[in-house]
Amino acid sequence: MIESLELFEKARAAGGRAVMATLINTKGPTPRKSGARMFVGEEGRILGSVTIGGCVDARVIEEAEAIILNRASKRLKVALGDEEAGELGLTCGGNVDVLIDFIDFSDLADPVVRLHELAHREMQAGRRTALVTWVSAESDGSASSRKRMLIDDDGRVHGSLGNRMGVPGKQIVEDARGMMQSGRSRMLSYEVEGKTIELFIEVFGPPFPLIIFGGSHAAIPLVSMARVLGLRTVVVDGRPRFANRERFPEADEVIVGIPSEVAEGLTLDATTSIVLLTHDYKYEVPVLKRALSTECGYIGLLGSRRRGKAILDLLHELGVEERQLQRVRVPVGLNIGAQTAPEIALSILAEILAVRNGRFGGSLSEADRLPTGTVKSSVIC
Repeated sequence: MIESLELFEKARAAGGRAVMATLINTKGPTPRKSGARMFVGEEGRILGSVTIGGCVDARVIEEAEAIILNRASKRLKVALGDEEAGELGLTCGGNVDVLIDFIDFSDLADPVVRLHELAHREMQAGRRTALVTWVSAESDGSASSRKRMLIDDDGRVHGSLGNRMGVPGKQIVEDARGMMQSGRSRMLSYEVEGKTIELFIEVFGPPFPLIIFGGSHAAIPLVSMARVLGLRTVVVDGRPRFANRERFPEADEVIVGIPSEVAEGLTLDATTSIVLLTHDYKYEVPVLKRALSTECGYIGLLGSRRRGKAILDLLHELGVEERQLQRVRVPVGLNIGAQTAPEIALSILAEILAVRNGRFGGSLSEADRLPTGTVKSSVIC
């Protein structure tokens, strides 16, 4: 999460000693995103929030003084009633699991500081990392959370969890690198010598890219709204009068070029979303074919269902398998009755977020009636 690293840098700039609280797990129908951070300084300064305020953040603040005094770490598990859970975005009662660490920002040898600084440098260079934290309790009930290692984009390991209990290092690196591709942070459990160990794997990296093919009127609010959501926006159009800074001052990059040729040179992976607004099949077909040959996380095509079917049929004739064609979202966006360009942009971004978070995009008031999907047995959720 880019927000976590930016918050860490703000806390480091303030200096001194502090506690860092990290949301590592929630249990409930609508869980908050793991990796949310909160810092409480020794003078009471607060940065960030592990939830959205309320009882959990208050508990962290209560624990902060003792943790700073004892230079300790603690795992805080909070069971919530329905009213408290509602304040945190859970549709009914649930549990929140928070890891609280002591940090001395003046200690350059502090592994927490050192590994976060390395992750921040890697992110600034456009690379991803995964921070692996041991969160299983020790025999005395305290959290062994100071043991960490950072895995970079090339699979190199910085730091160590220690040679304890035969920790499956190769498996952890493999799992962490897989999570780096999806951009998701989560807690994993491993069975080792008859015991269960728990690790929190937190993914850091540059903003997720949104590549928009076609500088149409709908692309303008799409870029503006995507920027608010923290996405890195790229606009591609072969017409200079449509692809320019005057038209897209907020875009991170504006490329004038033939969409199919530009697409061939782009890196499209599980963190990438592309939206085609060109409304011209001679551009759409090759771009879609290229995207479907990759692990691109979201592929949206503006157009009617009938037009979309015609394009998908053409792609099928060109050899694209049916299971791959099902990845194309056409008509693009959630069904919110969008008609204007801003409404269409909102619909598209809502669907992108739903897909990224494994959701269906329905109403929260009906969330308890929607299937929640499945997860691997090794994931604690």
